Amino acid sequence: MLNLLDPDTKPTLLVVDDTPENLSLLSALLSPHYRVKVAISGQRALEILSAGTRVDLILLDVVMPQMDGYQVMQALQEMPQVREIPVIFLTAKVEESAEAHGLALGAVDYIHKPITPAIVLARVRNHLELKAARDLLHDQNAFLEQEVERRTRENELIQNITIHSLASLAETRDNETGNHILRTQHYVRLLAETLCEHARFRAELTPKTIDLLFKSAPLHDIGKVGVPDRILLKPGKLDADEFAQMKHHSILGKEAIVHAEEALGVEVEFLRLAKEIACYHHEKWDGTGYPYGLHGDEIPLSARLMALADVYDALISKRCYKAAMSHQEVVPIILAGRGNHFDPDITDAFARIHQQFHEIALRYNDDKGERESNRD
Repeated sequence: MLNLLDPDTKPTLLVVDDTPENLSLLSALLSPHYRVKVAISGQRALEILSAGTRVDLILLDVVMPQMDGYQVMQALQEMPQVREIPVIFLTAKVEESAEAHGLALGAVDYIHKPITPAIVLARVRNHLELKAARDLLHDQNAFLEQEVERRTRENELIQNITIHSLASLAETRDNETGNHILRTQHYVRLLAETLCEHARFRAELTPKTIDLLFKSAPLHDIGKVGVPDRILLKPGKLDADEFAQMKHHSILGKEAIVHAEEALGVEVEFLRLAKEIACYHHEKWDGTGYPYGLHGDEIPLSARLMALADVYDALISKRCYKAAMSHQEVVPIILAGRGNHFDPDITDAFARIHQQFHEIALRYNDDKGERESNRD
């Protein structure tokens, strides 16, 4: 409810009429309850409003010289800063068509002259209370939108921190992989952005999905936390039993994410792709990969993208069991995997953009010495 007794909270009314007697009458009626400003013409009313004067409601005469009330109303609708102010028409015109025209222009009410003071006061009060309620709802909605935006940013930050914390935990098991997380993230996004207009992938590689791929990529080797150090850090070739345990890390990775979701009691959308990537990025296009020997499009697209990104980065990186290869040495190996190890269309995309892969590798290399050595 409006507090009409507190002068600091009194609403401000603008009364527009070309007759001084009418202005005096309305001012005397309204001043005990509201702040009242007057304008003796439509043009003067627009000048007052254009100057930034705060007004809560307008009482507007219809029949005025030079600019009638309808023209003033149309001008108000073209002024973003005032178009939400409620307007009540005051007029001696009693035709239904005139009233309908005024309401159609955006007026909230129509009061006929000669006025009845009690009706004017009641309708003014009612429309001010409606405006106050609308303003409150608008402010609440604006607050809620800001709060949703804030919480969305906060959730995204938590997602990013969670993913990088988990991924970093896995990477600490192998201290030679360094910026492997960053590089594979950018490789995957680059491939996805290159393929997003391809007929096979257009429907799936939306901007939202590409963003989720970038966020999820670091968890591709989260299953390493379950591989014993004697295997993970072994400098020589793994025997059959050791290799079997190493291959199991893809299943362990998916299970770790599933267990995290179970602890939350809900499936988390941004982890859906992470589960696919962790579990299936060692599958091969021809069905000879692991852990399940999936073939072709049976392998999730997210995992097919990561498969190429991961192999490329593994080949150019130094490991405890191998030396790093140059970009020029690696490109033919990747292209030779077209149709057997890798999705043919993804391999073709790599062929077009492999120099950008090299640029990413240099940008996020593990140390300056290696960066320079990879320039050959």
